Amino acid sequence: MAKQRNTKLEALLTEFGYTHQQLSDEVNRIAEAVYGSTAQCTDRHVRRWIAGDVQWPWSRYLLPLQEVFGRSPEAMGFVPRRSSRIPNPPKRSTTGKEQPPVRRREFIAAGLAAALGLDTIPSAGRLGTSDAERIHSIVPALYQHDHALGGGALYAVADDALQRVHFALNHCIYGDRVERQLYAATGDLAASAGWFAYDAGRQESATGLYNEALQAGMLARDGMLQARVWSNLAMQARLLGRDTEALRVGRAAIETRQAKADPWLMALLHCRQAVGYARTGDRVHAQRSLARAESAYDRGKGEPTAWLTFLTPAELTGLAGAAHQALGQHRRAQELTSSALGMLDGRFERNRVYYTVQSAQALLDGGELEHAAAEASRAAAIGQRVQSQRVQDKLRGLRTQMHRHAQVPAVADFLEQTRRTGA
Repeated sequence: MAKQRNTKLEALLTEFGYTHQQLSDEVNRIAEAVYGSTAQCTDRHVRRWIAGDVQWPWSRYLLPLQEVFGRSPEAMGFVPRRSSRIPNPPKRSTTGKEQPPVRRREFIAAGLAAALGLDTIPSAGRLGTSDAERIHSIVPALYQHDHALGGGALYAVADDALQRVHFALNHCIYGDRVERQLYAATGDLAASAGWFAYDAGRQESATGLYNEALQAGMLARDGMLQARVWSNLAMQARLLGRDTEALRVGRAAIETRQAKADPWLMALLHCRQAVGYARTGDRVHAQRSLARAESAYDRGKGEPTAWLTFLTPAELTGLAGAAHQALGQHRRAQELTSSALGMLDGRFERNRVYYTVQSAQALLDGGELEHAAAEASRAAAIGQRVQSQRVQDKLRGLRTQMHRHAQVPAVADFLEQTRRTGA
Protein backbone atom coordinates (compact mmCIF):
# COMPACT_ATOMS: atom_id res chain seq x y z
CA MET A 1 0.00 0.00 0.00
CA ALA A 2 1.44 3.41 -0.98
CA LYS A 3 2.12 5.67 1.95
CA GLN A 4 -0.29 8.55 2.49
CA ARG A 5 0.33 11.66 4.56
CA ASN A 6 -1.50 11.60 7.90
CA THR A 7 -3.35 14.91 7.59
CA LYS A 8 -5.58 14.12 10.60
CA LEU A 9 -2.62 13.88 12.97
CA GLU A 10 -1.05 16.93 11.37
CA ALA A 11 -4.27 18.90 11.98
CA LEU A 12 -4.37 17.76 15.61
CA LEU A 13 -0.87 19.12 16.22
CA THR A 14 -1.99 22.47 14.84
CA GLU A 15 -5.23 22.41 16.86
CA PHE A 16 -3.47 21.68 20.15
CA GLY A 17 -0.47 23.90 19.43
CA TYR A 18 2.22 21.21 19.52
CA THR A 19 5.52 21.18 17.67
CA HIS A 20 6.96 17.78 16.74
CA GLN A 21 9.35 17.97 19.67
CA GLN A 22 6.65 19.01 22.14
CA LEU A 23 4.43 16.10 21.12
CA SER A 24 7.26 13.60 21.50
CA ASP A 25 8.05 15.02 24.95
CA GLU A 26 4.39 14.66 25.91
CA VAL A 27 4.31 11.03 24.70
CA ASN A 28 7.40 10.25 26.79
CA ARG A 29 5.95 11.93 29.87
CA ILE A 30 2.67 10.01 29.67
CA ALA A 31 4.45 6.73 28.90
CA GLU A 32 6.53 7.14 32.02
CA ALA A 33 3.41 7.73 34.12
CA VAL A 34 1.57 4.75 32.59
CA TYR A 35 4.33 2.21 31.98
CA GLY A 36 6.93 3.33 34.49
CA SER A 37 9.52 4.08 31.81
CA THR A 38 9.91 6.51 28.92
CA ALA A 39 8.82 5.52 25.40
CA GLN A 40 12.01 7.06 23.96
CA CYS A 41 9.90 8.95 21.45
CA THR A 42 11.63 11.66 19.39
CA ASP A 43 10.53 14.34 16.96
CA ARG A 44 11.67 11.96 14.19
CA HIS A 45 8.94 9.51 15.20
CA VAL A 46 6.33 12.28 14.95
CA ARG A 47 7.57 13.31 11.51
CA ARG A 48 7.36 9.70 10.30
CA TRP A 49 3.78 9.35 11.63
CA ILE A 50 2.72 12.49 9.79
CA ALA A 51 4.52 11.54 6.59
CA GLY A 52 2.72 8.19 6.59
CA ASP A 53 5.93 6.18 6.88
CA VAL A 54 4.41 4.51 9.96
CA GLN A 55 0.69 3.82 9.63
CA TRP A 56 0.18 2.13 13.03
CA PRO A 57 2.62 3.09 15.85
CA TRP A 58 3.82 0.68 18.48
CA SER A 59 1.69 0.30 21.60
CA ARG A 60 4.11 2.27 23.77
CA TYR A 61 3.44 5.30 21.55
CA LEU A 62 -0.21 4.70 20.68
CA LEU A 63 -1.64 4.74 24.20
CA PRO A 64 0.03 8.05 25.15
CA LEU A 65 -1.17 9.56 21.86
CA GLN A 66 -4.73 8.55 22.75
CA GLU A 67 -4.34 10.26 26.12
CA VAL A 68 -2.86 13.42 24.59
CA PHE A 69 -5.57 13.98 21.98
CA GLY A 70 -8.52 12.09 23.45
CA ARG A 71 -9.10 10.39 20.09
CA SER A 72 -9.16 6.79 18.85
CA PRO A 73 -6.19 5.69 16.68
CA GLU A 74 -8.37 5.82 13.57
CA ALA A 75 -9.56 9.34 14.45
CA MET A 76 -5.89 10.34 14.63
CA GLY A 77 -5.44 9.08 11.07
CA PHE A 78 -3.70 5.78 11.80
CA VAL A 79 -4.53 2.76 9.64
CA PRO A 80 -4.70 -0.59 11.51
CA ARG A 81 -3.16 -3.73 10.13
CA ARG A 82 -5.11 -6.98 10.34
CA SER A 83 -3.25 -7.91 13.51
CA SER A 84 -3.43 -4.44 15.06
CA ARG A 85 -5.19 -3.89 18.34
CA ILE A 86 -5.74 -0.89 20.56
CA PRO A 87 -3.43 -1.27 23.57
CA ASN A 88 -4.62 -1.31 27.16
CA PRO A 89 -2.53 0.31 29.89
CA PRO A 90 -0.56 -2.29 31.86
CA LYS A 91 -1.49 -3.16 35.42
CA ARG A 92 1.10 -1.89 37.83
CA SER A 93 1.45 -1.87 41.57
CA THR A 94 1.28 1.42 43.38
CA THR A 95 2.29 2.56 46.80
CA GLY A 96 0.13 4.89 48.81
CA LYS A 97 -2.70 6.54 46.92
CA GLU A 98 -3.61 5.45 43.42
CA GLN A 99 -2.21 7.82 40.83
CA PRO A 100 -4.90 9.96 39.16
CA PRO A 101 -5.65 9.14 35.51
CA VAL A 102 -3.59 10.93 32.89
CA ARG A 103 -5.60 13.49 31.00
CA ARG A 104 -4.50 15.69 28.10
CA ARG A 105 -6.17 18.79 29.56
CA GLU A 106 -4.16 18.56 32.80
CA PHE A 107 -0.92 18.21 30.87
CA ILE A 108 -1.71 21.15 28.61
CA ALA A 109 -2.91 23.37 31.45
CA ALA A 110 0.11 22.49 33.60
CA GLY A 111 2.47 23.31 30.75
CA LEU A 112 0.75 26.57 29.84
CA ALA A 113 2.22 28.58 32.71
CA ALA A 114 5.71 27.81 31.46
CA ALA A 115 4.76 28.22 27.79
CA LEU A 116 3.22 31.63 28.48
CA GLY A 117 6.43 32.80 30.12
CA LEU A 118 4.70 33.94 33.31
CA ASP A 119 8.03 33.81 35.16
CA THR A 120 9.33 36.51 32.83
CA ILE A 121 6.76 39.09 33.98
CA PRO A 122 8.90 41.67 35.84
CA SER A 123 8.48 42.09 39.59
CA ALA A 124 10.72 45.15 39.90
CA GLY A 125 12.23 47.88 37.76
CA ARG A 126 10.72 49.87 34.93
CA LEU A 127 8.01 48.53 32.63
CA GLY A 128 7.91 49.45 28.96
CA THR A 129 5.75 48.90 25.90
CA SER A 130 7.27 45.46 25.31
CA ASP A 131 6.14 44.37 28.79
CA ALA A 132 2.58 45.52 28.10
CA GLU A 133 2.63 43.67 24.76
CA ARG A 134 3.90 40.52 26.50
CA ILE A 135 0.99 40.66 28.95
CA HIS A 136 -1.43 41.29 26.09
CA SER A 137 -0.12 38.19 24.29
CA ILE A 138 -1.21 35.93 27.18
CA VAL A 139 -4.88 36.14 26.23
CA PRO A 140 -4.66 34.86 22.62
CA ALA A 141 -2.45 32.00 23.86
CA LEU A 142 -5.05 31.01 26.45
CA TYR A 143 -7.91 31.17 23.96
CA GLN A 144 -6.09 28.73 21.68
CA HIS A 145 -6.98 26.05 24.25
CA ASP A 146 -10.27 27.35 25.70
CA HIS A 147 -12.50 25.97 22.94
CA ALA A 148 -11.17 22.44 23.38
CA LEU A 149 -10.49 22.27 27.12
CA GLY A 150 -13.11 24.49 28.77
CA GLY A 151 -12.68 27.12 31.47
CA GLY A 152 -12.09 24.62 34.26
CA ALA A 153 -8.70 23.76 32.78
CA LEU A 154 -7.61 27.39 32.27
CA TYR A 155 -9.03 29.43 35.15
CA ALA A 156 -6.13 28.70 37.51
CA VAL A 157 -3.55 29.58 34.85
CA ALA A 158 -5.29 32.87 33.98
CA ASP A 159 -5.69 33.76 37.66
CA ASP A 160 -2.00 33.04 38.30
CA ALA A 161 -1.05 35.30 35.39
CA LEU A 162 -3.33 38.05 36.70
CA GLN A 163 -1.82 37.94 40.18
CA ARG A 164 1.67 38.29 38.70
CA VAL A 165 0.53 41.27 36.65
CA HIS A 166 -1.01 42.88 39.74
CA PHE A 167 2.32 42.54 41.54
CA ALA A 168 4.12 44.15 38.61
CA LEU A 169 1.65 47.06 38.51
CA ASN A 170 2.13 47.72 42.22
CA HIS A 171 5.91 47.25 42.46
CA CYS A 172 7.28 48.52 39.16
CA ILE A 173 7.49 52.01 37.70
CA TYR A 174 6.16 53.13 34.31
CA GLY A 175 5.14 56.25 32.41
CA ASP A 176 1.65 57.51 31.60
CA ARG A 177 1.54 56.06 28.07
CA VAL A 178 2.66 52.62 29.24
CA GLU A 179 0.23 52.83 32.16
CA ARG A 180 -2.74 52.94 29.78
CA GLN A 181 -1.35 50.00 27.83
CA LEU A 182 -0.85 48.04 31.05
CA TYR A 183 -4.38 48.71 32.25
CA ALA A 184 -5.77 47.64 28.87
CA ALA A 185 -3.70 44.42 28.96
CA THR A 186 -4.68 43.74 32.57
CA GLY A 187 -8.36 44.31 31.82
CA ASP A 188 -8.18 41.96 28.84
CA LEU A 189 -6.62 39.29 31.07
CA ALA A 190 -9.17 39.88 33.87
CA ALA A 191 -12.07 39.61 31.41
CA SER A 192 -10.64 36.35 30.09
CA ALA A 193 -10.12 34.95 33.58
CA GLY A 194 -13.71 35.99 34.33
CA TRP A 195 -14.93 34.01 31.32
CA PHE A 196 -12.96 30.93 32.38
CA ALA A 197 -14.39 31.24 35.91
CA TYR A 198 -17.90 31.60 34.48
CA ASP A 199 -17.46 28.50 32.34
CA ALA A 200 -16.02 26.61 35.31
CA GLY A 201 -19.09 27.39 37.44
CA ARG A 202 -17.26 29.89 39.71
CA GLN A 203 -19.82 32.67 39.37
CA GLU A 204 -18.71 34.73 42.38
CA SER A 205 -15.13 34.78 41.10
CA ALA A 206 -16.37 35.60 37.60
CA THR A 207 -18.32 38.62 38.86
CA GLY A 208 -15.29 39.96 40.73
CA LEU A 209 -13.05 39.53 37.70
CA TYR A 210 -15.57 41.17 35.37
CA ASN A 211 -15.80 44.17 37.73
CA GLU A 212 -12.00 44.40 37.77
CA ALA A 213 -11.95 44.28 33.98
CA LEU A 214 -14.53 47.07 33.78
CA GLN A 215 -12.45 49.25 36.09
CA ALA A 216 -9.32 48.57 34.07
CA GLY A 217 -11.22 49.36 30.87
CA MET A 218 -12.27 52.74 32.27
CA LEU A 219 -8.73 53.57 33.45
CA ALA A 220 -7.36 52.58 30.04
CA ARG A 221 -10.23 54.38 28.29
CA ASP A 222 -10.75 51.15 26.35
CA GLY A 223 -14.38 51.13 25.23
CA MET A 224 -14.09 47.80 23.41
CA LEU A 225 -13.00 46.07 26.59
CA GLN A 226 -15.92 47.61 28.48
CA ALA A 227 -18.42 46.50 25.82
CA ARG A 228 -16.98 42.98 25.98
CA VAL A 229 -17.40 42.84 29.76
CA TRP A 230 -20.97 44.15 29.57
CA SER A 231 -21.73 41.38 27.11
CA ASN A 232 -20.31 38.73 29.44
CA LEU A 233 -22.16 40.18 32.43
CA ALA A 234 -25.40 39.93 30.47
CA MET A 235 -24.65 36.29 29.66
CA GLN A 236 -23.93 35.57 33.33
CA ALA A 237 -27.17 37.25 34.43
CA ARG A 238 -29.06 35.03 31.99
CA LEU A 239 -27.36 31.91 33.38
CA LEU A 240 -28.45 32.96 36.88
CA GLY A 241 -32.07 33.38 35.74
CA ARG A 242 -32.09 37.20 35.68
CA ASP A 243 -33.39 37.59 32.14
CA THR A 244 -34.68 41.17 32.39
CA GLU A 245 -31.38 42.35 33.86
CA ALA A 246 -29.53 40.50 31.10
CA LEU A 247 -31.52 42.35 28.43
CA ARG A 248 -30.82 45.73 30.06
CA VAL A 249 -27.09 45.06 30.27
CA GLY A 250 -27.06 43.74 26.70
CA ARG A 251 -28.76 46.89 25.43
CA ALA A 252 -26.15 49.02 27.18
CA ALA A 253 -23.40 47.06 25.42
CA ILE A 254 -25.08 47.47 22.01
CA GLU A 255 -25.29 51.24 22.48
CA THR A 256 -21.54 51.66 22.99
CA ARG A 257 -19.61 53.39 20.23
CA GLN A 258 -17.13 50.50 20.08
CA ALA A 259 -19.82 47.87 19.54
CA LYS A 260 -21.31 49.91 16.72
CA ALA A 261 -17.87 50.08 15.09
CA ASP A 262 -17.15 46.33 15.37
CA PRO A 263 -19.52 44.13 13.35
CA TRP A 264 -18.23 40.94 15.03
CA LEU A 265 -19.09 42.20 18.50
CA MET A 266 -22.38 43.65 17.32
CA ALA A 267 -23.37 40.30 15.78
CA LEU A 268 -22.65 38.50 19.05
CA LEU A 269 -24.54 41.06 21.13
CA HIS A 270 -27.64 40.85 18.91
CA CYS A 271 -27.55 37.03 19.00
CA ARG A 272 -27.42 37.02 22.78
CA GLN A 273 -30.20 39.61 22.93
CA ALA A 274 -32.30 37.37 20.68
CA VAL A 275 -31.97 34.54 23.19
CA GLY A 276 -32.82 36.95 26.00
CA TYR A 277 -35.94 38.25 24.27
CA ALA A 278 -37.00 34.69 23.48
CA ARG A 279 -36.66 33.68 27.12
CA THR A 280 -39.04 36.49 28.08
CA GLY A 281 -41.50 35.44 25.36
CA ASP A 282 -40.88 38.44 23.08
CA ARG A 283 -40.96 36.73 19.68
CA VAL A 284 -40.95 39.94 17.59
CA HIS A 285 -37.82 41.41 19.22
CA ALA A 286 -36.10 38.01 19.20
CA GLN A 287 -36.54 37.65 15.44
CA ARG A 288 -35.51 41.26 14.88
CA SER A 289 -32.32 40.72 16.88
CA LEU A 290 -31.47 37.57 14.89
CA ALA A 291 -31.85 39.51 11.62
CA ARG A 292 -29.61 42.31 12.94
CA ALA A 293 -27.01 39.78 14.07
CA GLU A 294 -26.86 38.25 10.59
CA SER A 295 -26.61 41.68 8.98
CA ALA A 296 -23.78 42.73 11.31
CA TYR A 297 -21.88 39.49 10.76
CA ASP A 298 -22.03 39.95 6.99
CA ARG A 299 -20.20 43.28 7.42
CA GLY A 300 -17.27 41.64 9.23
CA LYS A 301 -13.92 41.72 7.41
CA GLY A 302 -10.59 40.17 8.27
CA GLU A 303 -10.27 38.29 11.55
CA PRO A 304 -12.00 39.04 14.87
CA THR A 305 -10.04 39.62 18.07
CA ALA A 306 -8.84 36.53 20.00
CA TRP A 307 -11.78 36.23 22.39
CA LEU A 308 -14.25 36.42 19.50
CA THR A 309 -12.70 33.65 17.39
CA PHE A 310 -15.55 31.32 18.43
CA LEU A 311 -18.02 33.52 16.53
CA THR A 312 -18.49 31.55 13.32
CA PRO A 313 -21.57 30.86 11.18
CA ALA A 314 -21.98 27.68 13.24
CA GLU A 315 -22.16 29.72 16.47
CA LEU A 316 -24.69 32.17 15.01
CA THR A 317 -26.83 29.27 13.83
CA GLY A 318 -26.57 27.55 17.22
CA LEU A 319 -27.63 30.72 19.04
CA ALA A 320 -30.55 31.09 16.65
CA GLY A 321 -31.49 27.53 17.61
CA ALA A 322 -31.33 28.51 21.28
CA ALA A 323 -33.69 31.43 20.63
CA HIS A 324 -36.24 29.24 18.83
CA GLN A 325 -35.98 26.65 21.60
CA ALA A 326 -36.77 29.33 24.21
CA LEU A 327 -39.77 30.37 22.11
CA GLY A 328 -41.07 26.79 22.19
CA GLN A 329 -40.41 26.20 18.47
CA HIS A 330 -38.69 22.88 19.11
CA ARG A 331 -38.62 21.46 15.58
CA ARG A 332 -37.05 24.63 14.16
CA ALA A 333 -34.66 24.76 17.10
CA GLN A 334 -33.50 21.21 16.43
CA GLU A 335 -33.06 21.88 12.71
CA LEU A 336 -30.90 24.94 13.39
CA THR A 337 -28.88 23.22 16.09
CA SER A 338 -28.26 20.20 13.87
CA SER A 339 -27.09 22.54 11.13
CA ALA A 340 -24.77 24.31 13.58
CA LEU A 341 -23.23 20.99 14.63
CA GLY A 342 -22.65 20.12 10.98
CA MET A 343 -20.76 23.38 10.40
CA LEU A 344 -18.82 23.38 13.68
CA ASP A 345 -15.04 23.30 13.36
CA GLY A 346 -13.32 20.39 15.10
CA ARG A 347 -11.40 22.62 17.49
CA PHE A 348 -14.59 23.83 19.20
CA GLU A 349 -15.04 20.72 21.31
CA ARG A 350 -16.83 22.40 24.21
CA ASN A 351 -19.35 24.02 21.86
CA ARG A 352 -19.92 20.65 20.22
CA VAL A 353 -20.95 19.22 23.59
CA TYR A 354 -23.07 22.29 24.35
CA TYR A 355 -25.00 22.18 21.08
CA THR A 356 -25.38 18.41 21.18
CA VAL A 357 -27.12 18.84 24.53
CA GLN A 358 -29.22 21.64 23.01
CA SER A 359 -30.19 19.32 20.15
CA ALA A 360 -31.18 16.58 22.60
CA GLN A 361 -33.23 19.08 24.61
CA ALA A 362 -35.12 20.23 21.51
CA LEU A 363 -35.85 16.62 20.55
CA LEU A 364 -37.00 15.82 24.08
CA ASP A 365 -39.28 18.85 24.25
CA GLY A 366 -40.64 17.94 20.83
CA GLY A 367 -41.55 14.45 22.03
CA GLU A 368 -38.91 12.56 20.01
CA LEU A 369 -37.71 10.56 22.99
CA GLU A 370 -35.60 7.90 21.27
CA HIS A 371 -33.73 10.45 19.15
CA ALA A 372 -33.28 12.64 22.23
CA ALA A 373 -31.74 9.73 24.14
CA ALA A 374 -29.33 8.99 21.29
CA GLU A 375 -28.23 12.62 21.09
CA ALA A 376 -27.90 12.84 24.86
CA SER A 377 -25.69 9.73 24.84
CA ARG A 378 -23.39 11.39 22.31
CA ALA A 379 -23.20 14.51 24.45
CA ALA A 380 -22.34 12.49 27.56
CA ALA A 381 -19.62 10.56 25.71
CA ILE A 382 -17.77 13.64 24.46
CA GLY A 383 -18.66 15.81 27.46
CA GLN A 384 -16.10 14.11 29.65
CA ARG A 385 -13.29 15.58 27.56
CA VAL A 386 -13.94 19.21 28.53
CA GLN A 387 -13.83 20.99 31.87
CA SER A 388 -16.90 23.20 31.66
CA GLN A 389 -19.22 23.16 34.65
CA ARG A 390 -21.68 25.23 32.63
CA VAL A 391 -21.94 22.48 30.02
CA GLN A 392 -22.03 19.72 32.64
CA ASP A 393 -24.89 21.49 34.44
CA LYS A 394 -26.79 21.71 31.15
CA LEU A 395 -26.30 17.98 30.58
CA ARG A 396 -27.27 17.19 34.17
CA GLY A 397 -30.49 19.17 33.78
CA LEU A 398 -31.32 17.25 30.61
CA ARG A 399 -30.69 13.93 32.38
CA THR A 400 -33.00 14.95 35.24
CA GLN A 401 -35.81 15.72 32.79
CA MET A 402 -35.31 12.38 31.02
CA HIS A 403 -36.02 10.52 34.27
CA ARG A 404 -39.69 11.30 33.59
CA HIS A 405 -39.50 9.06 30.52
CA ALA A 406 -37.53 6.18 32.04
CA GLN A 407 -40.16 3.72 30.78
CA VAL A 408 -38.86 4.26 27.22
CA PRO A 409 -36.09 1.67 26.58
CA ALA A 410 -33.73 4.09 24.80
CA VAL A 411 -34.07 6.62 27.62
CA ALA A 412 -33.57 3.91 30.24
CA ASP A 413 -30.38 2.83 28.44
CA PHE A 414 -29.08 6.42 28.47
CA LEU A 415 -29.83 6.83 32.17
CA GLU A 416 -28.12 3.55 33.02
CA GLN A 417 -25.12 4.37 30.83
CA THR A 418 -24.58 7.75 32.47
CA ARG A 419 -25.16 6.31 35.93
CA ARG A 420 -22.42 3.71 35.40
CA THR A 421 -19.92 6.11 33.87
CA GLY A 422 -20.73 9.00 36.17
CA ALA A 423 -21.14 11.24 33.12
